[in-house]
Amino acid sequence: MLDPNGDQVGKVRDVVIQNRGGSRPPRVKGLVVELFALRRIFFPMARVRSIDAHQVIINGIVNTRRFEVREGEMLAVDSLFDRTVARRDSDKPETIFDIAIQHTRGREWEVAEVALRESGRRPFSRGHVTIVDWSDLPEFIQDEAPRNAEQLAQRLSELKPADVARELHDMDATTRALVVRAMEDEHLAEALEELPEDEQVELIGTLDRERAADVLEEMDPDDAADLIAELDSEVAEDILEKMAPEDAKDVRTLLSYDAATAGGLMNPEPVILAADATVADALAAVRREEITPAMAALAFICRSPLDTPTGRYLGAVHIQRLLREPPSNLVAGLIDPDITPLTPTSNVAQVSRYFATYDLVCAPVVDAERRLLGAVTVDDVLDHILPNDWRGVQLDRLEAEVNDG
Repeated sequence: MLDPNGDQVGKVRDVVIQNRGGSRPPRVKGLVVELFALRRIFFPMARVRSIDAHQVIINGIVNTRRFEVREGEMLAVDSLFDRTVARRDSDKPETIFDIAIQHTRGREWEVAEVALRESGRRPFSRGHVTIVDWSDLPEFIQDEAPRNAEQLAQRLSELKPADVARELHDMDATTRALVVRAMEDEHLAEALEELPEDEQVELIGTLDRERAADVLEEMDPDDAADLIAELDSEVAEDILEKMAPEDAKDVRTLLSYDAATAGGLMNPEPVILAADATVADALAAVRREEITPAMAALAFICRSPLDTPTGRYLGAVHIQRLLREPPSNLVAGLIDPDITPLTPTSNVAQVSRYFATYDLVCAPVVDAERRLLGAVTVDDVLDHILPNDWRGVQLDRLEAEVNDG
C-alpha cells in the first residue's frame, strides 16, 4: 500500500467484509494492512484512491491503532478462503478459492463474485475453478429477522435525511436498533443530524464505541462536535480516541470554542483554493458530492498551507461569479472585496446580523493572524437560533401531515 507520494505504508493482508443480507452484496469496509512493525491496522475503503494487481494507492492519514474484527464483520482470507460451502440448488460441496470486489457508482466497494473449486483438493493445488455471483451462496444471506431490517434500511437509504430521521423517530426501540445496525454509516450520520439532540444521544448510546466513532466521522465536524459535547465526558473521550486522527482533531478544535460563537458553529473543511487556482479548479472543488449547497456558495482563497488553519486569508469568491467567468481565469481576480470575515469569538447574535446584512449563506472565520479557520453556514446559525426542541416539533408536524394524508 502506497501513499499519494509513492512511499510504501505497509502490505495488504486481508479485506474486511460486512454481510448486509437480503438482495444487497456484502459490503467491503476496508483493508487489513500490516505495517513494518508487524502491527495490523484497519484502513477504510473510502480513502482508497485506486487498486491494481500490484499496489493500493491511498489518501488521508493512516490510523495506526491495532485492528480488531468487530461484530458482523469477517475477513476474506482468514474467514472465507477454503471454507466449504454449497451453492444454491446444489448439494455438491465446494470451497471458496477467491473473491472479486468492485467499486460501485457511489463511494462504496462490495463483493461481486466468488471463485469456487471442488472441495477436498489440497490448498493451492490446480483444479477447475467456477466463478459464481455472490448471491448464489446462501452463506451470504442472513436469516429472516435481520433481512427485514436490511430491507427497511435499504428503503431508508432512498429517502432524504429528514424523512429517515422521522422514520427512526417513529420506530420502537427494538426495530430501531436492528435498522440502525443495518444502515450504512453515512446514511445514519445524515439522519442523526436531523434528530433532536436527546434522540441523537440516545441513538449513539445504542452503538458500540467503534461504530459510534465511524458514524461521527461521517458527520459534518460541527454537528459531530455538538453531539460529542452532549455525551458523558468519559464516553466522549473514548469515541474521540477511536475516530480517525484528522477527524478527531477537527472535532476537538471546535470543542475548544463556545458552542454559541462562530468558532463553535463553523465547519473546518470549507472549499479552499490557492491564489493561482483557475475558475475551472474552483468549479471542480465546489461540485464535490460531499460539499453541501450552502458551503459551495463561496470558495475561499488563501496562501499555503491550504488546510485549516491556513496561510493568510485573501478573500472569497461567489459561485455565481465563477459560473459567469471563462474557465482559465484566475480566481484571485474575482474576490468580492465586500465580504468581511467573522472572528471565532463572534457570538450567535453577531453572526446572524452578519448574514442578514450581507445577504449570505456562508461566511469565513479567521483568527488574529488572518488565517482561515473555517466557514459558518446559515443553517448552522438557524440550528442555534431556533428553540432547542425544534427538530422534535418538526418531526411531529411531519408525522401529523403524513397521517392526514
